[in-house]
Amino acid sequence: MDCYTANWNPLGDSAFYRKYELYSMDWDLKEELRDCLVAAAPYGGPIALLRNPWRKEKAASVRPVLEIYSASGMPLASLMVSALPASRLGLDRVLRPPEDSLWILPVPRTWATANVSDLKLRRMPEVPGLQSAPSCWTTLCRDRVAHILLAVGPDLYLLDHATCSPVTLPGLAPGVSSFLQMAVSFTSRHLALFTDTGYIWMGTASFKEKLCEFNCNIRAPPKQMVWCSRPRSKERAVVVAWERRLMVVGDTPESIQFVLDEDSYLVPELDGVRIFSRTTHEFLHEVPVASEEIFKIASMAPGALLLEAQKEYEKESQKADEYLREIQELGQLPQAVQQCIEAAGHEHWPDMQKSLLRAASFGKCFLDRFPPDSFVRMCQDLRILNAIRDYHIGIPLTYSQYPQVLVLRRLYPLAIQICEYLRLPEVQGVSRILAHWACYKVQQKDVSDEDVARAINQKLGDTPGVSYSDIAARAYGCGRTELAIKLLEYEPRSGEQVPLLLKMKRSKLALSKAIESGDTDLVFTVLLHLKNELNRGDFFMTLRNQPMALSLYRQFCKHQELETLKDLYNQDDNHQELGSFHIRASYTAEEHIEGRVAALQKAAEAFNKAKNDFAAKATEDQMRLLRLQRCLEDELGGRFLDLSVHDTVTTLILGGHNKRAEQVARDFRIPDKRLWWLKLTALADLEDWEELEKFSKSKKSPIGYLPFVEICMKQHNKYEAKKYASRVGPEQKVKALLLVGDVAQAADVAIEHRNEAEMSLVLSHCTGATDGATVDKIQRARAQAQKK
Repeated sequence: MDCYTANWNPLGDSAFYRKYELYSMDWDLKEELRDCLVAAAPYGGPIALLRNPWRKEKAASVRPVLEIYSASGMPLASLMVSALPASRLGLDRVLRPPEDSLWILPVPRTWATANVSDLKLRRMPEVPGLQSAPSCWTTLCRDRVAHILLAVGPDLYLLDHATCSPVTLPGLAPGVSSFLQMAVSFTSRHLALFTDTGYIWMGTASFKEKLCEFNCNIRAPPKQMVWCSRPRSKERAVVVAWERRLMVVGDTPESIQFVLDEDSYLVPELDGVRIFSRTTHEFLHEVPVASEEIFKIASMAPGALLLEAQKEYEKESQKADEYLREIQELGQLPQAVQQCIEAAGHEHWPDMQKSLLRAASFGKCFLDRFPPDSFVRMCQDLRILNAIRDYHIGIPLTYSQYPQVLVLRRLYPLAIQICEYLRLPEVQGVSRILAHWACYKVQQKDVSDEDVARAINQKLGDTPGVSYSDIAARAYGCGRTELAIKLLEYEPRSGEQVPLLLKMKRSKLALSKAIESGDTDLVFTVLLHLKNELNRGDFFMTLRNQPMALSLYRQFCKHQELETLKDLYNQDDNHQELGSFHIRASYTAEEHIEGRVAALQKAAEAFNKAKNDFAAKATEDQMRLLRLQRCLEDELGGRFLDLSVHDTVTTLILGGHNKRAEQVARDFRIPDKRLWWLKLTALADLEDWEELEKFSKSKKSPIGYLPFVEICMKQHNKYEAKKYASRVGPEQKVKALLLVGDVAQAADVAIEHRNEAEMSLVLSHCTGATDGATVDKIQRARAQAQKK
């Protein structure tokens, strides 16, 4: 193990970096790399060379040849390129994996294009003080929009298609007069800058946070500077290359330095940096945690002990049992097996992979329920990785890069075959590949929209895990709006269709889709978008053609936008609802009586237009009542507003204004029976028995006199009740007498009427102790009636 870690170099206390050879290069290069324009694709991708582009003795008719090699140096292709003067800045981005590359020519004006297949230069904003090429520049990707960061002396500027903004780096050491090199991390989240003072500033690409600053004590401008980081690692490091020196720096005072024997070129990767020269191709990366735990000197990690146990077992040594028992006593055998499996994936050499997998297999034998899936999967993955790393294939993928590369290189059939070999779940394997293929398919502009949509649907069908909306979004991003709409027809989820349709300015179609889904929240989303997008007249006309949307929007307006609701009713000539709107407004929105009456007047007019005579008459009566109540408050004081007609009459009676009450009753045509009930109840509440008696004698009661008895008894005044019991008509006499407690007289009246129901009613009020004679009288009367 000590020998195995000989090429490990510590960076601070928490990380090790190692560099190992991938290939001995097989290309026949007569020139040095510094005499060529060089570009290399990540994910173990090919290398492009343009030899001696600056040679002045070339004939004008000779076109330069672009040669493409595999990562192992085997020739793949060569092609003649345009006679346009070559630029190192442009060629550096030829083989980047994104579909739309970015070429920029900052000399001294800045021009950019987003698509090398359809070269259209876009002039960028002017940069203050830029008279020649900037000292360094790079591209930043934010929200799928390319920005340019360039340096002019000590100043930094960020450019997009419309603006040029100055940039200030937080925590930058003073004394900087120019920036010599820039580097953006592989994930575009971090940024590094090399200054003429020899400092390297590292921070976030948003310019909001500084991670660290390192003084390398070298002021010469580096040839290259790239980030070197591992996914999910907290370590951040930058690799800087000069003519014969390579330096790895991070957030520690120390650095790692290598000597370069010849001209080299750096290729940033997802989990490290590839370094190739005329003779060798190497890989520099942070040692993964699992490998560090197992192989570092004097490690007592469970994986390290298991690897030693397996080696001792092959030697038939009893130490194997000692190591194994130590792991088992700590209960760490499952962890040890998993560590060995994970470390095997990060090792490049097959012999070490086999050693670690043998150790994992050895440990599994002593576990009852260790799931074999991770072990089997790692064996399959390493078999594939070792095959494509072969010198003749020349794709030096790492385990971290492996899931992405075949799809990015558009080797879809091979990627699908590997997924089937690995028995990946369809959602994780084949579905993702087909989705990527579809996103590539929509970029084929020489094929009609109809043919592309049909081909994608035939290939994908209802494949689980494939989102047609994502494919449609890619089509829209390529400027193929009609194709995007056709693809959305195959998307079964309306929640995915509608947002993209809104983004494509197809709001009416989005509304139709939202209504078809039956999702009211989705409909509301579209309606609010339409409201902001269209003028009011067009918006209302759109709603008229969609009854469900119109109904939902009315409900929204009732709670949020009352004026808009009124406009809707006016637009539709819906006078009935408009009248109801003004009625509600008179009670909720208006505070002064004049405003309320005006709102009611509008409601009455609307009801008349709707030919609703009853509602119009009721509204007019309410206006009269409001005016009357205001007069009553002014003349009499007290609270009258918002009372009903009945309550108004009752309040007047309670205040002793009987004549005014009778006048109100006449004005609003209150029937006599209802007026007598109102006056009876009010006088009883006042306990004005004298006035009540006068009222009862004023004329014949239209409601009879039983209500007088009931009201008096309700007020617990039996004396007054008896006065009216004698005046009750024959048909209600028994009930009145019973109310005042005169059971004997009630019995006499019932017997006199010979009414069985009345006699039964009297019996129900009799008690055995005091009304025995009355009961006997009724029983005899019943018996005599039966004899007859």
